[in-house]
Amino acid sequence: MRFQLLGAVTARRDGADVPLGGPKPRTLLAALLLAEGRVLHADRLISIIWDETPPDSAPALLHTYVSTLRRAFQQPDGEPGAIRTEQSGYRIELTGCTVDLLEFARLAAEGDAAAGAGDHETAERRYDQALDQWQGPALGGLKSRFAATEAARLADQRLDVLEKRLDSAFALGRGAELVNELTALVAEHPLRERLRGQLMTALWTAGRQADALRCYQTGRGLLVEELGVEPGPELRALHQRILRGDAVPPEPGAPAAPKSEGEPAPENGGPCLLPPDITDFTGRSTETSTLTKPSARRVAISGKPGAGKSSLAVHVSHLLRARFPDGQLYVALRGAQQSPVDPVEVLGRFLRALGAPDGELPVGLDERVELYRALSASKRLLVVLDDAADERQVRPLLPSGDGCLCVLTSRVRLAALDSTEHIDLRVLDDETGLALLTQIVGGTRIAAEPDAARTLVHLCGNLPLAVRIIGARLAARPDWRPSRLVPRLREQRKFLNELAIGDLEVRGSLALSYRGLGDRERSALRRLGWLGVPDFGAWLVSVLLSVPQDDAEDIVEGLVRAQLLDVVSNDGSGVTRYRLHDLIRVFGWERAEAEEDAEQLRLAVRQATDEWYRLVEWASGGTPVRALRPASPGPATTPELVRTDTLGEPLAWFDAEQAALVHIVERASELGLADTAVRLATALCSSSFAVENHFHHWWRTHTAALEAARRAGDLSGQGLLLSGLGWLRSEQDRLDEAADYYAQALQAYAEVDDARGTAVTRLMLSSVRREQARLPEALELLGEALPVLNELDDPRAEARGHHGRGMVLTELGRLPEARHELELALARYRALPDDHGVALVLRSTGIVHRAAGRLVEAELACARSLTLLREVGDRLMIAYATQALVKVHLRQGRRDTAELHAELEDALATCREMQDGFGQALMLRTLGELDLVRGEPDSARRHLELALTWCDALSLPLWRARNLRDLAAAQRALGRHAESDATHAEAQALFTRYGAREATEPRMAVKTASGKAVFTEHH
Repeated sequence: MRFQLLGAVTARRDGADVPLGGPKPRTLLAALLLAEGRVLHADRLISIIWDETPPDSAPALLHTYVSTLRRAFQQPDGEPGAIRTEQSGYRIELTGCTVDLLEFARLAAEGDAAAGAGDHETAERRYDQALDQWQGPALGGLKSRFAATEAARLADQRLDVLEKRLDSAFALGRGAELVNELTALVAEHPLRERLRGQLMTALWTAGRQADALRCYQTGRGLLVEELGVEPGPELRALHQRILRGDAVPPEPGAPAAPKSEGEPAPENGGPCLLPPDITDFTGRSTETSTLTKPSARRVAISGKPGAGKSSLAVHVSHLLRARFPDGQLYVALRGAQQSPVDPVEVLGRFLRALGAPDGELPVGLDERVELYRALSASKRLLVVLDDAADERQVRPLLPSGDGCLCVLTSRVRLAALDSTEHIDLRVLDDETGLALLTQIVGGTRIAAEPDAARTLVHLCGNLPLAVRIIGARLAARPDWRPSRLVPRLREQRKFLNELAIGDLEVRGSLALSYRGLGDRERSALRRLGWLGVPDFGAWLVSVLLSVPQDDAEDIVEGLVRAQLLDVVSNDGSGVTRYRLHDLIRVFGWERAEAEEDAEQLRLAVRQATDEWYRLVEWASGGTPVRALRPASPGPATTPELVRTDTLGEPLAWFDAEQAALVHIVERASELGLADTAVRLATALCSSSFAVENHFHHWWRTHTAALEAARRAGDLSGQGLLLSGLGWLRSEQDRLDEAADYYAQALQAYAEVDDARGTAVTRLMLSSVRREQARLPEALELLGEALPVLNELDDPRAEARGHHGRGMVLTELGRLPEARHELELALARYRALPDDHGVALVLRSTGIVHRAAGRLVEAELACARSLTLLREVGDRLMIAYATQALVKVHLRQGRRDTAELHAELEDALATCREMQDGFGQALMLRTLGELDLVRGEPDSARRHLELALTWCDALSLPLWRARNLRDLAAAQRALGRHAESDATHAEAQALFTRYGAREATEPRMAVKTASGKAVFTEHH
């Protein structure tokens, strides 16, 4: 599958267009592709599609659009499409797909790397290949505000790559050949200064000095007239060079951006206190644009330690030197250190630099501020206040003149400064991080091991300081390959040791911020780092420190202000979540190991795990559970600390918390806290892990806790977890493995004489035996379990047992007995009350009525089941109930087959999304039956053969027989009579072998839409 965004939004498979629907589904697709695999919350997608004014039906319409795209992307072999549902939102799976935008970015990055290494031929070729990805204006055909904004951003990226390609051509000595191309480009983008500078350079190279000067004057006139600004310093400097008649153009590769340090100092130039420029500065184009725009007067850069705040400020200051001829002042305020620089001292330096004699300097702060403001009022000064502690430190140092620019950097956001633009400096993106590493190490070595280089950038957390240190270490050792450092950075205990060279050290940079924290903030950072949870809500700090939740919010806010904690997002309930950067997490872990008692740390983890258990129980109160929890894991052992009314909507909280839940079970297991790990893992298997089929999470938590229980010799815990793993494998339709885990659980329970655990596990094993068509064994297991459960007075387990007996008896054709068992199950579920259990039993009751030919009763039971399941929100069982109702409608001869087909397709999409193999087999078979009724036997044959493949893969002999019976009908309708007879005979043999009711059922005629009789069967 190839997706196109750089032009009309399209998808193509094997060269053919894939139908996507109208502008709104295409907008949805574009948003998911632009997110590059990240999850977009449903609310965000709704605002994107409807421009912040969605209709009341927007959630339902969004689901429809997702279903439309899933059907469009479905592979011919029935494999699922590219859109996944995760964490109350959607993401697009790009494995095996190509996206023109990603190809554009990859080729452009390869061009950047080649240009950085001096290989301009390769750079030009890669840039050309990147530009070839464009087939027209980006996001063509989309009309939303989101599309317009993104299209403008992408168009700017295209122009940036185009300019880089032209730079490469200049570097290869072909500047004079570019005049015609650049003339057209400047006419199309008359206000883009870099293009105009390139045209001026091309004209100059071609010996057309007068035309180059005329080009400048035209551009200057447009800028003044339309924007009210003068050209930027780079364009003005180029103009001066052409006026002077310099013999050669600017250096190759940068025709429109001559180095500011190469410019002559302005006449009567003021002092320059700037540190040297960063020659390998990479990226930060958006931030640079903010700092260099003519209207900028005061800009504050904040970011975590090592984010590159000072590098950005210094680099941009050198670019701007020519714009501020009265001087460039700089001071390192040491705000992160214990003794920040006194503003009185700084003012003394600045006043001397501006010409005030030592003997006339005022002594007091107020007098120095007055003199400084008087001197700066009429000047064009650039003032850089680096590493500020807070607003109080910098206020006296702000210049007063309208022609001045003040650039501030700080580890905290200086939010209280008036009239200030703020730049929150994030870590580098992957491509910029790789480009920085390439600049430092050299293109040849990075190109030899690109995967290792990318891994190094990731292990550095994309933090510029860390990338610089790793680059410097590699540059200092030409004999080292990038892959040499990968395993050393993966080892947590040595991680920060590796990120040091000379006077550059990540640990030291973080330590400055750490020392500036209060005691509680330091303790929170230590424990969060030691716990290692990927992201979390503020309530976790309340638990780790045993402080009230309001205090925890203040502590978290202090860490955010210190740029030691990142705000990740809001979950589905609007509750804020936070994350530690990888390097900060390791630093916190180190400080915890060095400063805290090991047993106190373990106690904090136990307390956190117990609190998560209580919160999972709370969140699961609204979660429909499709199976019975194997046994009660016992209560938590620590006091309750968190107010659930602060956590938002339960299921949204649970969705946001899943990664943290997996991690905490694994961490507790690693620390030997077996009881808490078992308790939480067991609770999770009856939560959304089961309902939403989060099988990977389920497996990780259970296997981790099982190892801890085995190390602790906890047989009861092992029984719980082994039974849970059996349930997991049965949900995954891996029935042999499920039976094996249940057998292990029964053995563990037998050793501790756990009657309830044994009975519940037998009940669950009976479901596996029923699916495997081992019907007598399934009945025997239920016969052993039900008396024990009745004696233990466990109505939920009893209900499950009677439901199971009803389903087995249905398979055996003992329909009156089956109906009686289902009525017993229904009474117990209603008494609990448990609407979810009621709904499941009603579906089974509908199947019994259908098999007995009572179609009115079957329709009522299935329709009521579907209504209840929609109310409790069990998406997978909604699909199953839909299928059951469609089957009844088919038997009733419903004529609206198109509507039935759409309902089954949606149900099939749900089963695919939730990785339910049996559900896919069931929906495909029912689609085949519907095709037969519609008089489309060839389509029926395809659906039934695909369903048959699933049945064989899952080892479901009775369902294989049912598919064979329907397939025989399709073959007969296609005129393949001998093949049909053989297929039907095989089906009958299977029914007879397993004692299924179909073995004695007659084949009754069912009419197609054309009136032709083709088949029947009751199940």
